[in-house]
Amino acid sequence: MVKVIEDTKDMIRDRIFLRKALLIALPVALQGMLNTIVNLVDTLMIGQLGETTIAAVGLANKVFFVFSLLVFGVVSGSGVLAAQYWGNQDVKNIRKVTGLALLIALTGSILFVVPSIICPKIVMGIFTNSQGAIQVGAAYLAVAALSYPFTAITNTYVAMLRAVGRVKAPVVISCMTILINIGLNYTLIFGHFGAPKMGAVGAAIATLTARIVESGAILAVTYGSKSPVAGKLGELFGYSKTFIHQFAATASPVIANEFIWGLGTTMYSLAYGRMGDNAVAAITIATTIQDIVVVLFQGLSAATAVILGNEMGAGKLKQAEKYAKNFFILQFFVTLAAMGICYGIRQNIIDLYSISPQVARDVNLCLIVFILYMPFKMFNYVNVVGVLRSGGDTRMCLILDTSGVWMIGVPMAFLGGLYLQQTIWVVYAMVMTEEIYKAVFGYIRYRQKKWLRNLAVELNG
Repeated sequence: MVKVIEDTKDMIRDRIFLRKALLIALPVALQGMLNTIVNLVDTLMIGQLGETTIAAVGLANKVFFVFSLLVFGVVSGSGVLAAQYWGNQDVKNIRKVTGLALLIALTGSILFVVPSIICPKIVMGIFTNSQGAIQVGAAYLAVAALSYPFTAITNTYVAMLRAVGRVKAPVVISCMTILINIGLNYTLIFGHFGAPKMGAVGAAIATLTARIVESGAILAVTYGSKSPVAGKLGELFGYSKTFIHQFAATASPVIANEFIWGLGTTMYSLAYGRMGDNAVAAITIATTIQDIVVVLFQGLSAATAVILGNEMGAGKLKQAEKYAKNFFILQFFVTLAAMGICYGIRQNIIDLYSISPQVARDVNLCLIVFILYMPFKMFNYVNVVGVLRSGGDTRMCLILDTSGVWMIGVPMAFLGGLYLQQTIWVVYAMVMTEEIYKAVFGYIRYRQKKWLRNLAVELNG
């Protein structure tokens, strides 16, 4: 206990560390918060159309969820390399990483766009057997899927800019596009200002428009400011065998990790979707509210990956080890604050929705479950996405995430939801036990220090 107190005091006195962490974590968290607010407003507006519509759009967005995890895997794995190259001031390889990440992300987007446009009802039928939800969700999905390539472009460049410490511009652009999204939602969902009343399809058009504007603005800022990421076509493409090998060794497990984990969590939706529209509406609303506090840890884990990657890329392994410990201390205190915030605001936000008392009760209980599991879940965010990945220990991250979701989470979802026929909050509590498993074995891996590596030197050496 004395050692923990001393480490905490050292962290608080380390102004350089705190400044670095806040400069990256706060803009990333703010950007995530803004996106969460959009999702919250979307759900509130769509919620005026009934619980079936909430369920339909929530399930349709599971396609985007899996796609976004694939892209996140690509840019997260690429960001590990880019951060280390930036620590070594290797701009040439940063641009190569950007080009390859962009190529993979865009290719992945096409694989999701095609079925979503050609056979949206079949895609929706995977998630639910409610004909009403399938009808509404298919119409929404066929339009919203067109935004996926633009999301791939935006996320790739934002991740690369973050790796080189350029985090302010994406936040400003997010603010702009969020206002566009909310304004168009209000106009097109309900038919204001002379526009037709389009319901869920109007929300999809608003999302598509905002994503197009966002990707264009990100490209304009990246190349207009001549950032280290702004490579010409010849600088973005064309890769040596050594580079491909290093990229595959570092990024491939992350890509596989996020995609396989995303498929696993989508299996939860298959179970929830067969528990009825009320259950889907409850978990959709609860997840949206949870995201308000989760963004804090997305920012913290992003800062962890970038700062530790920069230190290791510069050969400062001891400093990276010290900073990792500091991030865990920060995570602990932020978790305590987030638990209090989530508990305090939960009922006020639930009251904003036009839902039945039963659904409101289930949302409340799902949030209580989330709060109880938060210490484990948020440790995993910082450890897996931040510390372990920063040094390229991506294979272990793959093992931890995929084994947790497929060996524990998915069986629990189907056991609780379909076999035992429990309520949604009980099933959610069963699913969340995977976080305890990941926290225990993730901590063991952290203590083994196999993540402390200088990947920039390994590639060039």
